[in-house]
Amino acid sequence: MNVRRLLALPALAALLTGCGIRATQVPTDFGAAPSRVPCSLAQPDLTTQSSHGVPVQVFLLCGSSLVTVDRSVRVPDGTADAKRRVIVAQALLDQLAQSPSASEKDAGYTTYVRGGMTVGGPRPKDPEDALRLSTAPGRLTAYALAQIVCTLSDSAAAEGDGSVILGGPDREPLRRYECTDDVRSEPGTAKPPSSEVTAS
Repeated sequence: MNVRRLLALPALAALLTGCGIRATQVPTDFGAAPSRVPCSLAQPDLTTQSSHGVPVQVFLLCGSSLVTVDRSVRVPDGTADAKRRVIVAQALLDQLAQSPSASEKDAGYTTYVRGGMTVGGPRPKDPEDALRLSTAPGRLTAYALAQIVCTLSDSAAAEGDGSVILGGPDREPLRRYECTDDVRSEPGTAKPPSSEVTAS
């Protein structure tokens, strides 16, 4: 009986040694590896665009910087320039306030602009390209202000010089805001440079 036990010990030792982790040819499935680069859409998201309308771009936040995404807005034919500017500005605000699409969320896009904000044209004595928001620019978060300034200043709602004149619903002075490289790269800390615009 003792001899049998002694003979069994080497076999048991060999069996236990075989319990170590070894390379295997058996395929394992832990899910697909992430293939999407953050802040990079694989293709244009057609669900957020319309087949009819004026192509525009809006700035969304991705990571710690602002990134442009394609959108489109509808403007009736024959609209006067002054009214056209306000229509485009309102459409852009509405686009900014919309929740990003599923693919944009997957890529890391988000927005800080809240819905319900409206925009109007200039008041008497305001510059003709001024836009007045229903929420004073100074009351917006740094991210929301950066999104709005960069989106509007780069659109038909402004004069195309990289700036936009904004004011609020009250009588506070209008200010000309600029969208700079610093604002686009660090919208949370670099506020859009601005200067007061004197009434005519």
